[in-house]
Amino acid sequence: MTEPHPEPRRMTISDPQVMRALAHPARIAIMEYLSTRAEGGTATELAEITGLSPSATSYHLRALAKFGLVEQAPSRGDARERVWRAFSQSWLVEAGQGAGPEARAAEQALVEAHSARDAERMRTWLRHAADEPAEWYRGALFSDSLLLLTAEELAGLNDAVMALFEPYRQRNRLADPPSDARAVAAQYRTIPL
Repeated sequence: MTEPHPEPRRMTISDPQVMRALAHPARIAIMEYLSTRAEGGTATELAEITGLSPSATSYHLRALAKFGLVEQAPSRGDARERVWRAFSQSWLVEAGQGAGPEARAAEQALVEAHSARDAERMRTWLRHAADEPAEWYRGALFSDSLLLLTAEELAGLNDAVMALFEPYRQRNRLADPPSDARAVAAQYRTIPL
């Protein structure tokens, strides 16, 4: 059994090398999986998530470890098994307003990789939505709203929405989820026009 971190750690990523290391679909999937599970995962378990071989997944885990994004977790009892966990359950990517072109390009590559994953999730949902139970079909939402806000109001809105998400985050519910719960992808973006 692995021991969870004593307190959640939040990581801010501003290094272009780290952003580029994350801007890969398999690594995004690994980080998403590990950041929701305190017990971590092995390369073999993560291979199922990434669709890669365990050896290819191990390569990606080592690359993420090189940048301090994942770390080895305590063994689950089998000394031959190498268990990994996310260093932080939560991370924020921020090149910063005064960042140079390298940092901006790395941030853009990472945001585009996440956006591609989110778009694929939406396409997958649309292909299968008609086969979903009615309550799940009705529960899905696609919304595009134009708001008129000050910068301060925008920051407040973002904080309020993130606070609404917090009790439902997968990592906070895995110990005792409701029997009818399932993973739901929620993308939230606010982009000043």
